[in-house]
Amino acid sequence: MRYFLFLILVVGSPIVTAIEWEEQRIFKGANGGETLRVISSTDSSVFAPIIDSFLSAHPYLNIEYRVASSTGIYNEYRQSPDQYDLVISSAMDLQLKLVNDGYAFALDDVDHPEWAQWRQSLFGFTLEPASIVVNKSAFGNLPVPQSRQEMIEVLRANPDVFRGKIGTYDVRQSGLGYLFATQDARASDNYWRLMEIFGNLETRLYCCSGAMIEDLAQGRIAIAFNVLGSYAAARSDLAEKIEIVLPSDFPNIMMRTALIAKSTRRVRSAGLFLRYLVSSRWNDDAGQANTLPSLHLPSIKDKRSIIALEPGLMIFLDRLKRQSFIKEWENAVIH
Repeated sequence: MRYFLFLILVVGSPIVTAIEWEEQRIFKGANGGETLRVISSTDSSVFAPIIDSFLSAHPYLNIEYRVASSTGIYNEYRQSPDQYDLVISSAMDLQLKLVNDGYAFALDDVDHPEWAQWRQSLFGFTLEPASIVVNKSAFGNLPVPQSRQEMIEVLRANPDVFRGKIGTYDVRQSGLGYLFATQDARASDNYWRLMEIFGNLETRLYCCSGAMIEDLAQGRIAIAFNVLGSYAAARSDLAEKIEIVLPSDFPNIMMRTALIAKSTRRVRSAGLFLRYLVSSRWNDDAGQANTLPSLHLPSIKDKRSIIALEPGLMIFLDRLKRQSFIKEWENAVIH
């Protein structure tokens, strides 16, 4: 499969703040003609095997793939909805709000589980747990925590070992980070106790999983909290250095979701790509190159662990509730 990688310069404006693109990549089919415009929060290095396998079956298409933060995607798409054909994001709540506000095209013929879709307009296609990823050498003889409560105990007992060595999402910037944080806070009071400890230990804050995993790889941090394990698993060079822990107390599993833009002029081609995503055929077609866990992952047996696609997801998007949550989070984490 042929593709080209190039940089985008973003020119700021005193009136409108331009989105900060992390990358843009053009994937060309062998006989590429029509180009689908996809905006996504998933790094192209992670998503490339899926796109390549799709274009192998549909060589008459090209895909323009732009990557930004989940919050950036939400704001950009609302501002310029006619510039994109598909929106893919890990922030389920923001995606649900786009559908609720009429920004998605409905497909009534997609064979997909009811629990993994919303109004035949938003479709989950991966299952990805919020994980604790640790640099094993940094722990030495200390036990690797298998739950949030165990992490609290390890950090309280060894503050000098982990001071400045913990990383997590900056929930003010990361849509996925905010989603995981609000779900954690709803599930247990342990979340706020853990955040207070993070604040006391000078925790580093990140926009996205990729940057967190890179600092973990370089030894700048010892723990990446609530990070996507799929990003860590994608780094074959780290297989012997890290341990990916799915918290045993209350796992949060998000679905990476996709929607078709309401204003797209490429309904047929966009529908082909979305149907390919939800079919999970890419799980076999991409082979070992694929690192994203399929929606039909057999190891996920308890559906109650999966964050539900339902209106309740939008509760914490209410302006006042968000302000209140962010203020409490800042008081705990930022000193």
